Amino acid sequence: MLWLALILPELPLQVHIRGLAASGLLAITENRPSAQVIAATPDARAQGIQPGQGVAGALAMLPTLRLVPRTPEREAALLKELAAWSGAFASRVCLDPPDCILLEVASSLRLFGGLDALEAALLDGLQQQGLDACSAGAPTPLAARWFARHAHHDPQSVVTPAPDWHARLDALPLELLADDGAISTSSFDLLHDLGLRTLGEVRALPAAGLARRQAQAVSETLARAYGECHDLRPAFIPPERYTAQLSLPAATVNTEPLMFAARRLFAGLASWLAARHTGIDHCRLSLQHERGEDTVLDILTGMPSRDEARLNLLARERLAVLELPSAVEGMTLSTDAPRALAARSDDLFGDPATERENALLLLDRLRARLGEDCVRQLSIVPDRRPECAWRSTALGTISPRPARNADTPAGATRPLWLLTRPRRIDAPRKLYLLRGPERIEQGWWDGHDIRRDYYLAQTADEGLWWVFRELDPPHDWYLQGYFG
Repeated sequence: MLWLALILPELPLQVHIRGLAASGLLAITENRPSAQVIAATPDARAQGIQPGQGVAGALAMLPTLRLVPRTPEREAALLKELAAWSGAFASRVCLDPPDCILLEVASSLRLFGGLDALEAALLDGLQQQGLDACSAGAPTPLAARWFARHAHHDPQSVVTPAPDWHARLDALPLELLADDGAISTSSFDLLHDLGLRTLGEVRALPAAGLARRQAQAVSETLARAYGECHDLRPAFIPPERYTAQLSLPAATVNTEPLMFAARRLFAGLASWLAARHTGIDHCRLSLQHERGEDTVLDILTGMPSRDEARLNLLARERLAVLELPSAVEGMTLSTDAPRALAARSDDLFGDPATERENALLLLDRLRARLGEDCVRQLSIVPDRRPECAWRSTALGTISPRPARNADTPAGATRPLWLLTRPRRIDAPRKLYLLRGPERIEQGWWDGHDIRRDYYLAQTADEGLWWVFRELDPPHDWYLQGYFG
């Protein structure tokens, strides 16, 4: 087995800044027990703000510093969101709170071209979502976690698995034992008081002696890390419905910051769909305001898709014409009922569905820019009266195919260009009647009955008209439509 650990060491901070292009002067605070800074942006650290610093001292040093309290529930939600996203890279994913995700990647190496390529794809995908992570691989999940944690503190350390991974694990500092959370503070203090500094030194201690000093958990933890006993972890089961939330540290009414933040959410959605081999034709982007109800944007793709660029483009079109009632402080992307996607063709001449997708994308953009009611289609109605044989319906509506009337001539054709109202014309002295008459008598049941003889006529300039003559006096002639 081969486990890859992804650790987000600054998860409390990234929850709040991943929707921003520039994080600015921001710090995350927590009461433990006194109010202090637990994380700060690079700009704030450059001004002297450091984790562990008291809130009062930080504000005295940097009055313009924005303080945001830690939100553990959002951190847990983001960790689950990333676990669902990482399912596109591994068949088995495990949550390892508070800031770690474990992936069993042995079966994925050939697909991605090796561990280095897989690791690069994971880190690149996280970066697209505005997240920074440390990664490392090992044959056991706990060892992978410790290697990744050490890589955060020592970027020069080698974190790829190797035949001598036990020796590299021996060289890790003692402090990593506390990272697992299974060892009590008293046991850790005991090891530190004995002058031990590395995991290898702890491992060399007699297990019986540790047990007598109520430190048996130390031996058990090391056994799990070194693969001497099983480390069973429940697999993460992704939810059937995708929901991702992103908060903005500073409320805004500008489109560009909102679009930048939305791209972070769509990147996660695209990978969630890829892991399930599915696509969506509808998702919902909700904008949370400082005051009032949420603004809801329904993103329609026209056909099942998981194309991140397509989703971003449609969202941009909707946001560009949106009038916000007040500033936006957060957003939520949600979707359900994903649909299976057919495999794409790698034919020499391209995928035949591409042309259709491009046409649908144009319709989607028009709907997003102009509104749902402004883009419509013509549907056929089973009525022989030309004025009643069609109607404007919502895009995507399927109309029944009308049965052909028994009295309709076999060669009867209809022009695509029908006038809204038939136009009265003089007696057709300059028209040459090519075909007809085709008699239409219908509509007596709804009070709009017609009695007409229709003809296909040619004009002097060789244009083709569809004309009719009223059967009732005064037997006037009318133009109904044009043939192209």
